[in-house]
Amino acid sequence: MTGAPTTGSLSIPLLPGERTAARRARFALVQACSLIGLSLGVAAIFLAINGHVQSAAACLVAYAACDGFDGALARRLGVASPFGAQMDSLVDMSSTGIAAPVVVYAALHGSVPPAAAAVTAGLVASGAAIRLARFNVSPKDGRFFCGVPTTIATAMLAFAVLIGVTLPGMAMLAGVALLAFAMVSSFPYAKLAKIATLPPWLWLIPVVAGFYDVQLTFAALVLIYLASGPIIWLRQRSAGRTV
Repeated sequence: MTGAPTTGSLSIPLLPGERTAARRARFALVQACSLIGLSLGVAAIFLAINGHVQSAAACLVAYAACDGFDGALARRLGVASPFGAQMDSLVDMSSTGIAAPVVVYAALHGSVPPAAAAVTAGLVASGAAIRLARFNVSPKDGRFFCGVPTTIATAMLAFAVLIGVTLPGMAMLAGVALLAFAMVSSFPYAKLAKIATLPPWLWLIPVVAGFYDVQLTFAALVLIYLASGPIIWLRQRSAGRTV
């Protein structure tokens, strides 16, 4: 009798490879870091809807630090996995795609019409969803990101709220919208590891400038970073034509 076809186990190990107690503990540590980032995003939502916008922004800054740390920690501990990559993406969507728009809306409330604030916050959510979906299905480039990463976009928005950037309402709307479109752009943006290799003396310029005018220094750094994508893209196209 030919019975029903047998199927293999549908259970997929979360941590491929050797499954020792020490390796599982390292894996759990990395996932705990991701969950802390998720909890910070949730806390940001609760704080924002209760009027504590700057505290909410501080939570998003802390989330961005966790997000940058967990991936590096996973690679260093040898427990990087497809599950970890999916967990990281879901946390990013929760914090950048949901928490950040809520904080943006709360920060804009009273400065611009509510409908305009809602549309702008929606652009951030949409940009994050498109950026993460594209990242998940695209081949990875070791040198550049395609579009501004969601974590960096969140950190920029959170820092702007945290330091109390004062701009006219329409200018703030335009800045947030520009950042949302930068996330889904195809411009190449340097990875933080590459930026960290810049000469130490170059880092002194924004540090010193920040003591004189932190808001202007922050705005200049954001504009330089956003402009770097189109500049690199143009240089790559120019180099391709000359080959």
